[in-house]
Amino acid sequence: MNGLALHERFAESASWRMALPHTAAAVPVARAMVRTALSEVEHAADCDTAELLTAELVANAVEHTAGRGPIELVVELLPTGCQVEVHDPDPAPPGQLTRPVMEEPDLWQEGGRGLLLIRALSASCGHRPTPRGKAVWFTLPAVPAPRRPL
Repeated sequence: MNGLALHERFAESASWRMALPHTAAAVPVARAMVRTALSEVEHAADCDTAELLTAELVANAVEHTAGRGPIELVVELLPTGCQVEVHDPDPAPPGQLTRPVMEEPDLWQEGGRGLLLIRALSASCGHRPTPRGKAVWFTLPAVPAPRRPL
């Protein structure tokens, strides 16, 4: 190829789906799955942010759904970035994910910042009903590939 070599963007979608145990052990498994999926593509989203937000979604599903069935992780790589969904059996919407935060989190509390992180660090986020409960999701944009020296 003559001239500047341009890195091509990931042009097709790919997805991974995994059932997770309804325990805290699901969090590191989910992080590893996201890391593996994003390492498959040169122009994927920021892996550290994706892992952090995935850990928050999975931890919330484990903590707030009372062990009523498995949790499912879905990672979809898109030409524009990635979308991560966590499916759980509880149909109730997740707290303050899409509603404006009316008060600051209590600085002395251990928890209560996960949904705030998801809102702040993702390109978009939300939830939707599913036949077996709900899916909570976030998207991250693709990260441009670093330029290689000529």
